[in-house]
Amino acid sequence: MQNLRRRITGTVASAGKMDKTVIVAVARTMVHPLYRKVSRRVVRYLAHDAENAAKVGDKVVIVESQPISKQKRWALERILHSGPAGKTAE
Repeated sequence: MQNLRRRITGTVASAGKMDKTVIVAVARTMVHPLYRKVSRRVVRYLAHDAENAAKVGDKVVIVESQPISKQKRWALERILHSGPAGKTAE
Protein backbone atom coordinates (compact mmCIF):
# COMPACT_ATOMS: atom_id res chain seq x y z
CA MET A 1 0.00 0.00 0.00
CA GLN A 2 1.22 3.49 -0.80
CA ASN A 3 2.00 6.11 1.79
CA LEU A 4 -0.77 8.66 1.17
CA ARG A 5 0.40 11.34 3.60
CA ARG A 6 0.79 14.80 2.11
CA ARG A 7 4.28 16.24 1.71
CA ILE A 8 5.10 19.94 1.47
CA THR A 9 8.37 21.67 0.63
CA GLY A 10 9.19 24.90 2.44
CA THR A 11 11.83 27.00 4.15
CA VAL A 12 12.59 26.98 7.87
CA ALA A 13 11.54 30.39 9.20
CA SER A 14 12.28 29.82 12.88
CA ALA A 15 14.27 27.20 14.77
CA GLY A 16 15.77 26.98 18.23
CA LYS A 17 13.11 28.94 20.09
CA MET A 18 11.11 25.77 20.84
CA ASP A 19 12.55 22.36 21.63
CA LYS A 20 12.08 19.81 18.81
CA THR A 21 9.92 22.23 16.81
CA VAL A 22 10.55 24.30 13.70
CA ILE A 23 8.32 26.73 11.86
CA VAL A 24 8.25 26.07 8.12
CA ALA A 25 7.07 28.81 5.75
CA VAL A 26 5.42 27.50 2.58
CA ALA A 27 4.81 30.02 -0.20
CA ARG A 28 2.36 29.52 -3.04
CA THR A 29 1.11 31.75 -5.81
CA MET A 30 -2.54 32.17 -6.67
CA VAL A 31 -4.40 33.96 -9.42
CA HIS A 32 -7.43 36.05 -8.47
CA PRO A 33 -10.43 34.53 -10.25
CA LEU A 34 -11.89 37.84 -11.46
CA TYR A 35 -9.00 40.30 -11.72
CA ARG A 36 -6.29 37.81 -12.78
CA LYS A 37 -3.76 39.40 -10.44
CA VAL A 38 -1.09 37.00 -9.26
CA SER A 39 -0.45 37.16 -5.53
CA ARG A 40 1.81 35.25 -3.19
CA ARG A 41 0.51 33.63 -0.02
CA VAL A 42 2.71 32.31 2.78
CA VAL A 43 1.47 29.75 5.30
CA ARG A 44 3.52 28.85 8.37
CA TYR A 45 3.38 25.29 9.72
CA LEU A 46 4.71 24.02 13.04
CA ALA A 47 6.64 20.80 12.40
CA HIS A 48 8.20 18.26 14.74
CA ASP A 49 12.00 18.04 14.44
CA ALA A 50 13.07 15.22 16.76
CA GLU A 51 16.85 15.75 16.36
CA ASN A 52 16.78 19.58 16.28
CA ALA A 53 18.66 19.26 12.97
CA ALA A 54 17.03 22.01 10.91
CA LYS A 55 18.40 25.56 10.97
CA VAL A 56 16.90 28.84 9.76
CA GLY A 57 16.98 29.08 5.98
CA ASP A 58 17.12 25.33 5.31
CA LYS A 59 14.89 23.96 2.56
CA VAL A 60 12.95 21.03 4.06
CA VAL A 61 10.20 18.53 3.32
CA ILE A 62 7.49 18.10 5.95
CA VAL A 63 4.97 15.28 6.07
CA GLU A 64 1.53 14.95 7.65
CA SER A 65 1.47 13.15 10.98
CA GLN A 66 -0.90 12.45 13.80
CA PRO A 67 -1.37 15.40 16.17
CA ILE A 68 1.75 15.84 18.28
CA SER A 69 0.57 18.87 20.25
CA LYS A 70 -2.12 21.56 20.03
CA GLN A 71 -0.71 23.06 16.81
CA LYS A 72 1.82 20.50 15.51
CA ARG A 73 0.35 18.22 12.83
CA TRP A 74 3.45 17.96 10.63
CA ALA A 75 6.82 16.26 11.04
CA LEU A 76 10.17 17.01 9.42
CA GLU A 77 10.90 14.29 6.87
CA ARG A 78 14.23 15.44 5.43
CA ILE A 79 16.42 18.47 4.82
CA LEU A 80 16.87 19.09 1.10
CA HIS A 81 19.75 21.56 1.43
CA SER A 82 21.14 23.94 4.02
CA GLY A 83 20.35 27.63 3.95
CA PRO A 84 22.79 30.51 3.68
CA ALA A 85 25.62 30.31 6.21
CA GLY A 86 25.70 32.97 8.89
CA LYS A 87 21.96 33.60 8.93
CA THR A 88 20.68 33.68 12.50
CA ALA A 89 17.25 33.41 14.06
CA GLU A 90 15.67 36.59 15.34
